[in-house]
Amino acid sequence: MADDEKNDKVEELTARIQALTATVEQLSARLSESQPSPPPAAEASVEEGAPADLSDDLSEVTEEILSWAGKAHLLPRISTLCFLLVVALVLRTLTDNNIINTLLGSALGMGYAALLILTGWYKYARESPLAPVFAACGGVLLALIVVETHDHFQSLPLVPAYLTLMATGIGMALISYRFNVFIPISVGTLGMCLAGAAIDYPNPFFPYLAMILWTANLLGFYAARLKRCSWLRWTVLVVSLAVLHLWATKITFIISRHEGTAALLAVPWFLPALAIFAGTYVMLALAGILRSGAERCAPFDYTLPTISALWLFYAAYLQVTAWGENRFLLGWVGVGCAVAHFGIAFWLAGRRGTENPGANAFVFAGMTLLVLALPTASGSLLYSLPALALAACALLPVSRHWQNGGTRVTSYLAQLYAVAALSFSLPRSGPASVDILTIIPSGLLALLGLCHYIMARRTAPPANSRFFADYDRKDRSAVLLFLAALTSGFFLLRVCAYHLLVMMPGNVINSYRCTQSIIINLAAAWLMLYAFFRRNREIRNVAILVTLIGAAKVFLNDLIGTHGMPLVLSVFTFGMVAAMESIALGRWQKESGRVAPDSPDGRRFPGAGE
Repeated sequence: MADDEKNDKVEELTARIQALTATVEQLSARLSESQPSPPPAAEASVEEGAPADLSDDLSEVTEEILSWAGKAHLLPRISTLCFLLVVALVLRTLTDNNIINTLLGSALGMGYAALLILTGWYKYARESPLAPVFAACGGVLLALIVVETHDHFQSLPLVPAYLTLMATGIGMALISYRFNVFIPISVGTLGMCLAGAAIDYPNPFFPYLAMILWTANLLGFYAARLKRCSWLRWTVLVVSLAVLHLWATKITFIISRHEGTAALLAVPWFLPALAIFAGTYVMLALAGILRSGAERCAPFDYTLPTISALWLFYAAYLQVTAWGENRFLLGWVGVGCAVAHFGIAFWLAGRRGTENPGANAFVFAGMTLLVLALPTASGSLLYSLPALALAACALLPVSRHWQNGGTRVTSYLAQLYAVAALSFSLPRSGPASVDILTIIPSGLLALLGLCHYIMARRTAPPANSRFFADYDRKDRSAVLLFLAALTSGFFLLRVCAYHLLVMMPGNVINSYRCTQSIIINLAAAWLMLYAFFRRNREIRNVAILVTLIGAAKVFLNDLIGTHGMPLVLSVFTFGMVAAMESIALGRWQKESGRVAPDSPDGRRFPGAGE
């Protein structure tokens, strides 16, 4: 009985102790919740307005750097790179000291680099952070070993060297394709491109090198799918065009010196290589535009047709000129390529409807080819300009049909180029500057420029055009077409005036200089009268500009270098123009309040600049 009572008391005491322990824990929890924790010293100092401790800021920056380095696995990658390079340097040292022969050392080095690339593939499959280190290190080492083995040790023939570089680039591209990463294809393509250009520099065998660069351009197109690899296409394009230009320059130099080493440059392969590159660039640009869909085209795809057309046609022109071959045939081939570019643009526009991104890329490239090819095909820059101006006029209704503002801008630029080329192609003095045959291109350019301007003023630019929406909302740039037409008309009239003055007595040169001023003054008067009666502010501003040009011509040229009755007529016509414009502008200012508010300048053509 006594033992049972003791056991009962022990159990009772144990239960009470457990109950008291639970009660104490509950009270402690309530007290900790009810009492706020004191603020940290740093926060209290900030709240009180005390200056922050510089050591605390440095600590925060250090912590951020360490955190970034930890997330990027920086130190493990650096250490891995060092160990991989140590192995490569050991192999190089053994080869340099003739411990192992050159052929074996080269084979071991290339095998080691290939093993690193395969290890990179395996690491990417395991999602290891060290995968980019193995792949990039293997690609760079393999490219360097190929170049050094061929150039320095001369133990690797040319064809296997180029094939090894191509296999490296393709293998690295497969890694990027399999795991959707950008480092392998970037390193592989760039290494293949630069290593190929370095082999036997500055006297490589250009057909093999062109094959390497052609492959690099194809790999760069795939790399464009990775947004961070857009720079790679530009780099490969620049290297490719530079090598092709070097090839053309060497051919021209050797042929001009009549040296017998032209066979080493593989001259018969040059033009076919240019044709392959030209076709490849057109297809790559077209594929990039189609791949963009309804989105905005990449700048590379938009500019590639023009860059390739400009550079490759110039390279072909150098080669054909050096050989003394038929440049007319090259010109007509260029015209045919321009027509093909226009055909691609029409196909793109018809495929996209009103949303035709990229159509103007081929339109601009086609116009660039026409600029280069028409003078070569016709044998004369001067007489090819009317055809170029006619093509520019034809682009304006096309741009209206497509609702493409870029095509409209291209038509403006082509028309302005035609007049600028006319101005620079005419000599400043001598019989050629007043050749009677210049009347034909000058008159046609004046007529076509005026028609172009009238069509532009009768049709407003597309509302969805970025250029006209952001930079030229009122289509003020179209007035340049009118100025271009006036410039061409001036060249026409001055030639006609010269041939009339030749049939009259007196100093022809003195009269000719003043006659040009009279033509400018009379043109300013006619423009002001037209603007006054039509209430056209744009033509009025053009008239004022022409008047200023006439003033400069009269007072800075005629008064100094001419004399006699021609000078009197020059000064008189300018004074007459100044008086007439004073009256017209005065009446215009008084009647300006009578013009309807919805038509501030009384224009008939919609879309004209105010």
